[in-house]
Amino acid sequence: MSGAGRLATAAVLVAPDDFKGTFSARAVASALARGLRAGGLEADELPVADGGDGTLEALVQARGGELRNAVVADPLGRPVEAAWALLADERTAVVETAQASGLWRVAEGERDAWAATTRGTGELIVAAAEAGARRVIVAVGGSATTDGGAGALEAMTEAGIAPTLELDVVCDVRTGWEGAPRTFGPQKGADPDTVARLEQRLDELADAAPQDPRGVPMTGAAGGLSGGLWAHRRARLHPGAGYVLGAVGFDDRMRAARFVVTGEGRLDAQTLAGKAVGEVATRCRGAGVGCHAVVGHNDLSAFETRLIDLASVTEATTLAELEDAGRALAGAMQPETS
Repeated sequence: MSGAGRLATAAVLVAPDDFKGTFSARAVASALARGLRAGGLEADELPVADGGDGTLEALVQARGGELRNAVVADPLGRPVEAAWALLADERTAVVETAQASGLWRVAEGERDAWAATTRGTGELIVAAAEAGARRVIVAVGGSATTDGGAGALEAMTEAGIAPTLELDVVCDVRTGWEGAPRTFGPQKGADPDTVARLEQRLDELADAAPQDPRGVPMTGAAGGLSGGLWAHRRARLHPGAGYVLGAVGFDDRMRAARFVVTGEGRLDAQTLAGKAVGEVATRCRGAGVGCHAVVGHNDLSAFETRLIDLASVTEATTLAELEDAGRALAGAMQPETS
């Protein structure tokens, strides 16, 4: 089949991140795909993530596995039921920090950046290890915590988790250990005095660690949880979007696609700094595959949009609008197939 013929019959790869606080990546992908199919194109749905919310779902959907639940501590120590997953190989588990220690678990009026603990995330790692996992992928975005991972480490130590357990920590930011309090503390309820106390606490924890996490990129994710696991458990730290795209087999499916549709809740400067949509667009550019974005809101300038070579950007804020956007993209591409 000629290249033109292959493109005429190839599916469109639909690879969005979630619209944070509104729609999951799966719901976004489904709506866009419905629109593309209604417009006469085939669609291949591949929800993606950047190490924050939605990473668990994206990895399970792409690689197969079983969702499980455990009762663990929330950021303020209250018992909650949280999900984790054992992937199809039955040796690899996925733990999403936001499930147990997420900011969404704490009402705005009760946020306490000093008291918030990652213990629940550690308890999810324990549950995975006790179920037979030899390796745990820990997605560390979206936390309410700035405890340097002390709570998680304590839970793992108390449960006797062996140091041979492999940990791959998937980070949604590149912030270093010492930058976590001032960068993320305020959104977690920290006033300036508390930020200073948190900085001092992280310094003390770093001084006592077997490896000093200060100055190491990504060690500040989830208020230092990534750095604590790196320092005490020799965890491997990975940039989130690139890791997830690799784990779900994005590149092969992208190269086989007619074009790619990606999306997120807000297209902004963070998109250019390693978020999922920016990574998707960059990989498409490198492979010569067209990439279109459908987003809740676009804060990028035309110049910034060209930096990642997006073919088009469409705003959509409801599932119906997402479906309409998919249909419109299909209509715009149809002349090429006639």
